Amino acid sequence: MSTRRLQTSLGEVPFDHGAQYFTARDAAFGQMVGLWRDLGIVAPWPPAGTDAWVGTPGMNAIVKQLAAAHTVAWDHLVTGIARKDGDWWLIGEAGSIGPFDAVMLAIPAEQAAVILSLHDFSMTRIALKARSQPCWTGMFVFGRPLAGVPSVLRHEGDIAWAARNNAKPNRPGPEAWVVQANPSWSSARVEDAPDQISGLLLAALSSAAGSVVPDPVAAVSHRWRYALSAGTGDGALWNDELGLGACGDWLLGPRVECAWLSGRMLARCLIGSEDNPIPTVAPATGSLQPVSKGPR
Repeated sequence: MSTRRLQTSLGEVPFDHGAQYFTARDAAFGQMVGLWRDLGIVAPWPPAGTDAWVGTPGMNAIVKQLAAAHTVAWDHLVTGIARKDGDWWLIGEAGSIGPFDAVMLAIPAEQAAVILSLHDFSMTRIALKARSQPCWTGMFVFGRPLAGVPSVLRHEGDIAWAARNNAKPNRPGPEAWVVQANPSWSSARVEDAPDQISGLLLAALSSAAGSVVPDPVAAVSHRWRYALSAGTGDGALWNDELGLGACGDWLLGPRVECAWLSGRMLARCLIGSEDNPIPTVAPATGSLQPVSKGPR
């Protein structure tokens, strides 16, 4: 749910260059979305579907709201975790950080597997089954609108999704497009240079638009190496003896809602009982799938 900002000759231009929108099909998540709507940080976006929502003024507005009540340390690369005298320590570029009572990994399966492998083989095995597909994303700013082109393009040649970012609610600014390639195209070019990808995605946008688009004022590409996962169906992973768990959309399905539900399932495990109240502003209701637990 990332938002990236480009400095251009037309001013700063924001892009939702990760998840483009989300849906709310679970009752509990729907209640949470209603709260976010009341706070003014989400709004419906009909061009993407009758049940499509976006964060406002960017997709990361939701992440910022959720993080605001907590002490968050940003920009810390964690390369591993270590267990010492019953406590957890984070290992990274800054050395060891801790101690902590529990560690919960909310990262892609491929990255989680590396960290889990020294501590819980059963969780590692599940993470190794969840293979992600990459996605190259191009961001383009134009000096004039692309006339006659709908705000959303789906499954057009090599493009899985393209959208006029400035057409989303509460996003003023110049003509700005996000173009996301399909998984097979992205996989074949996963190690290509970003500048080369930008040119190819711009050509793909021209083809999808049915006319040559103008030269962009600014263009940049971003590679999501672990973008799409089908979901293992495990919900969340938790080893109560170690205080070690994992959550994420890769354990349920490739949707924002699935990531939220997975995290909520892991929260239930950490608290210790589904009968205990969950510390969240959303009522603790809705359908939850079984949670896989590590050996005790």
